[in-house]
Amino acid sequence: MNERRALGLGLCAVLLWSTVATAFKLTLQEFSPIQMLAVAIMVSAGVLLTLCLIQKKGQQIIRTFISKPYYYLLLGLINPLAYYLILFKAYDLLPASQAQSINYSWAITLTLMAAVFLGQKIRKQDWIACSISYLGVIVIATQGDIIGLKFDSPLGVSLALFSTLLWAGYWILNTKNTADPIVTVLLGFMVALPFAWGLVIFEDENWSKISLSGWLAVTYVGLFEMGITFVLWLGALRLTQNTARISNLIFISPFLSLILLSNIIGEPIHAATVAGLIFIIVGLVIQQMKRSDRNSHDLSEPS
Repeated sequence: MNERRALGLGLCAVLLWSTVATAFKLTLQEFSPIQMLAVAIMVSAGVLLTLCLIQKKGQQIIRTFISKPYYYLLLGLINPLAYYLILFKAYDLLPASQAQSINYSWAITLTLMAAVFLGQKIRKQDWIACSISYLGVIVIATQGDIIGLKFDSPLGVSLALFSTLLWAGYWILNTKNTADPIVTVLLGFMVALPFAWGLVIFEDENWSKISLSGWLAVTYVGLFEMGITFVLWLGALRLTQNTARISNLIFISPFLSLILLSNIIGEPIHAATVAGLIFIIVGLVIQQMKRSDRNSHDLSEPS
């Protein structure tokens, strides 16, 4: 029974994550990246706080933060504040199919950063995986013109790649964190919230022309990119006895996302994007071969 529930939760999480690239683009039609960040963080913090209170973790939230205030301040500044601000800007500058596919290479980035900061050994197959995946990134970024190396938006590509460094860094900082995962994520959002709204005030953002559909889109992002879906995925990993099977569901997400982008917002999907994404997925599959379940956290959410 637990395995069926785990599979169901995992599939729900993957299906929801498949929609977020489309939701990002719809939201960015009316919101600036800073506005989108501030509202989405507020929605996510509200949802996660409600979940924690339902689970009677209110006092645990306070105790956890007081135990390591500077640590949780750093986590919150990295994710969600810096990570999502940079990711949203990348989506603003690039087609969503490109931004999402490049961001998907973060697990490869994590392998390299873990070697530097955690002293983990990089296996021969990891180097092969990195080479294949980053070849895929180049194919996507140049739309197949590998020799010419011409980028439509060098800044957008740079930001998408930089977001992978931030996300991988966030998980490296979390490696030895024994606190409740939902509480940890909530604290990050609570820390980031005043900074995000401070940026909104500093930039003097205009809110007058945002429609109801825009508000619904940004609420959706807050609920299902940053909030509820993380809880579903965590629940699936905790229930299953076969972490690899659940983790491998995540490979479905980017391809579903391309279909949704094409059909819902009419974004043309370049053949090079599909080819590059296949390179990235192949690299990730090679990377995961013969990995133990203790590394299952490496397959957390790809945005």
